[in-house]
Parts: sequence; structure tokens; C-alpha cells
Amino acid sequence: MDKVLVIGGTGLVGKHLCKKLQERGYKVSLLSRSKKRVNSTTIFYWNPNKGEIEKRSLESIDCIINLAGANISGKRWTTRRKKQILDSRVNSGSLIYNTIKEQNHNIKTYISASAIGYYGASTSQKIFSETDLPANDFLGEVCQKWEQATNKHIELGIRTVNIRTGIVLTKHGGALKKLAQPIKLNIGSVIGSGRQYIPWIHIDDLCEIYIKAITHKKIKGALNAVAPSHITNKDFTHLLANVLKKKILLPNIPSVIMKLIFGEMSKLILNGSRVSSNKIVALGYNFIFPQLGGALKEILIKKAHHKVV
Repeated sequence: MDKVLVIGGTGLVGKHLCKKLQERGYKVSLLSRSKKRVNSTTIFYWNPNKGEIEKRSLESIDCIINLAGANISGKRWTTRRKKQILDSRVNSGSLIYNTIKEQNHNIKTYISASAIGYYGASTSQKIFSETDLPANDFLGEVCQKWEQATNKHIELGIRTVNIRTGIVLTKHGGALKKLAQPIKLNIGSVIGSGRQYIPWIHIDDLCEIYIKAITHKKIKGALNAVAPSHITNKDFTHLLANVLKKKILLPNIPSVIMKLIFGEMSKLILNGSRVSSNKIVALGYNFIFPQLGGALKEILIKKAHHKVV
């Protein structure tokens, strides 16, 4: 079974993915800024900002999964924060590339997180696919440079995959917790026009797509990781309220209010287009949670484990 090095394995997605990989028999090690031990998993130290890395972390590794990157929605997009968001993604990929290039390696596959931000923060009638060009805005620029850092590994004979991820739904926090909390308190509301789309994916499906990217050698290049069903902010909000047995009583939150609170980052909330999952489906992936209702019920209500299809 392959040896997999996970970068950013202590984050929300990383923890879930590492657990699934270990359950499948993969030997997993982590590359982290912290040397704090996670169960029995081997942890190697690195600091991409300083160009520091334990080179032995890459010894005998078959696959690298890079999930590193500063939280895009964590803070207001000041000039400094924008630089942190970009550098945290590009620097990590560049450091790995340079380190691999300096030594003999057995690495077959390099898989990096990317985001549907590649297509920009806009609302349109277009359904975006992997062949579309990057948007001419901040998110489009970040994702383009992020993927360029990943694609340099092709020069080293390594199969590369960029997984463009939508909003990840999980019971352990993240965006869903932020969306659900005001609804639970009866102060939830549709945001802006409500017509913007929310491309989403259940964390189990996201992790299964990563694993499929390891095992299926024909998968390369960009790959959208979003559920096949499309839903607007308005419908998402009302469905979430219905699952929580609540009602949306307040009027829509005006766009101007969101802009005052979040500044330029409000584009993440006020805009959104549909993103196609046709490529991963054509590659044989069957979604565990293709519909939002089932995903929300599993996360917020059901405790049973679901078998992978």
C-alpha cells in the first residue's frame, strides 16, 4: 500500500482525510509547522515561509497531498492578508518542488487542494468546468498561481492533480456551523439577493475524491470537487432551517451590510455560480451525498455511518 505524506493534515479536512487513508491501509505521515504528535502518526517539521523542511520527510513517499493554505475567510482581506493567503499556497508548493528536485525520489503522485475560487467571485448563468480560464480577480489569481506551483511537479515526472473544492460541509465546524448558528437562534436570514449559488460538498465525498485521485492513474490536472446538485443561497438557507426545524422569519440581509462588515471578502458570500462535477462523475465516482438535504440530515441529525458507494 502507498505511503502518503499529507501537508496540512491537522486541519479540518486533513484530520478527516488522514483517518480515512489509515482505515484503507495507507501509511500516513504529516508535514507540519508543529512537532506535536498526532496519535501514532509520524510528523515531520517544515516552515515554508523560512524555506525549512526535513528532507527525510520525502524518503520512500509514493504520494503527496498538499492541503496547506491560510484560511481565505478567516480575516478581512487587507493587503497584508491577501499576501498571506497567496504566499501560504505558492510557497508551500515551491518548497516541495525544490526539495524533490534536489534528491532522488519515488513520488508518483502530487495532489494539491485548490478552490472553485479559480472561476472567480461572481454570479452568472454559466456552469463552470475544468476547461474554463481563471477569473480576473483576487481569487482567480490566487488559484491560478496555486495550481501553477503544483503543476511544476510535472517536470519531475510526477502525476499532478488540482482539486478545486467547494464549500465543505462537516459536523466538526467550518462554514456549516457558521450558517446554522443564527438559524438555531431564530435570527437566520437569506443573504443579499439570495440568487447566488453555493457550490458545496460533503466532507466524506471530498475525502473519497482525494483517495480516488491516488488510486486512479488517469486522473490528472484540474478536478472540481462539488456535489452534482446546484442550489442558491435562498434555497440552501430555507432547507437548512427546515432540517433544523426552524423558520426564516427575517428579511434578506442587504448586500451593503455585508460589504460594510466584511469588506472585499463579502464577495465570497454575495456571489456564486454553478460549478460542474461532470468530470469526476465521468471518471466513475458515485457521490455518497449528491443532494443537500441528505448531506445536512447526515451531519445535523443522523449518527450512523454511511457505506461508500
